[in-house]
Amino acid sequence: MRAVITVVGKDRTGIIAKISETLYQHQVNIVDISQNVMEDMFAMVMLVNIDKCTVEFSTLADLLDKDGEELGMKIHTMHEDIFDAMHKI
Repeated sequence: MRAVITVVGKDRTGIIAKISETLYQHQVNIVDISQNVMEDMFAMVMLVNIDKCTVEFSTLADLLDKDGEELGMKIHTMHEDIFDAMHKI
């Protein structure tokens, strides 16, 4: 099972480190990552494997939200199937 994590906000050091540390602590594997900095704005999309996640999906999403608050950014986490359903025409 996979999930999509999006991160948006003002660029600063430690964004990827903070988020990847939370994922590592709960055995979530980063499958793919794309990030871009436009002037001072940071945008990132991560595809992660949550098969071995040690916490419930909603708990993981809450932990990532907390990371976003600490970083002054917005982090959104959703199951890949929901992401796919939202983007079908």
